[in-house]
Amino acid sequence: MQSRPAAGAALALLSAVTFATSGTFARSLIEAGWSAEAAVIARVGVAALVLAIPAVLSLRGRWHVLRSNSAAVVMFGLLGVALAQVCFFNAVRYLPVGIALLLEYLGIILVVGWMWLRHGQRPRRLTVAGSAAALCGLAFVLDITGTAGFHPVGVLWGLGAAFGLAGYFVLAGRVDPRLPSVAMASGGMAVGAAVLLLVGLTGLLPLRATFGDVAFAGHRTSWLLPIVGLTLVAAVIAYLAGIAGTRILGPRLSSFVGLTEVLFAVLIAWLFLDELPTAWQLFGGALIIAGVALVRLDELRGTPAPAPGEPTLAATTR
Repeated sequence: MQSRPAAGAALALLSAVTFATSGTFARSLIEAGWSAEAAVIARVGVAALVLAIPAVLSLRGRWHVLRSNSAAVVMFGLLGVALAQVCFFNAVRYLPVGIALLLEYLGIILVVGWMWLRHGQRPRRLTVAGSAAALCGLAFVLDITGTAGFHPVGVLWGLGAAFGLAGYFVLAGRVDPRLPSVAMASGGMAVGAAVLLLVGLTGLLPLRATFGDVAFAGHRTSWLLPIVGLTLVAAVIAYLAGIAGTRILGPRLSSFVGLTEVLFAVLIAWLFLDELPTAWQLFGGALIIAGVALVRLDELRGTPAPAPGEPTLAATTR
């Protein structure tokens, strides 16, 4: 019995590590001439096709659940997939990968404000403390002294990703628990890829892709390597491992394990891109992670635990 929690923790960590590779893989494509929108379409489009098989199997005898939740799947695809990932991939054009991801994780703090303004749910003391810590951390991450010198446009893209992530969390809190997580993930990614492709074909979004060699980890390699990394590693393996880990650990513990994604993203960007935030930015990042953890702790403390094996999206944030 002790092996099950250990296996769940290993799967949750695997999910965090693989999700954390997305910015590094995307950077190599974007620097080779790909638009962020084309990189997102490639990532989620292929992943949606691969995940379609387990999604169809999970929906046997429950297709009516998918039909009744079609609006939620579409909104998840628009906000949690298309908006969040396009903004994040555009952010890494200007910012270090770890900084861009930290800005996106502020979406959890935005949910606090949304629930207060829209539903009158006044945050408790622990949530207020966590939000204050995250905002203080943001000041350090943005390096208000100006020594890091990154572009404000990147900050705006990062905050756009935060809004997309906030939309994801709001939708995840309303999803029908009967809808399998893998079906929600596959359907949402299919919607996100289709919408971005259609809008791109109209000329409103740039769709650029090159098919020569790209620079990755200091070496020239085929463009297929980052594509495989984005689709199979940072999407398919990440989602499946996250779902499996959540079913073993439950959403509470797995959501905290998922916060290690930021730490892994910084480490991977350092190893493969020689990209490391300043000491003050790392301190600010620690404040943001601590603040988000306090908010999650306060939120989950007042939420009844779901039944064992109940489908959930709580730990699948990307």
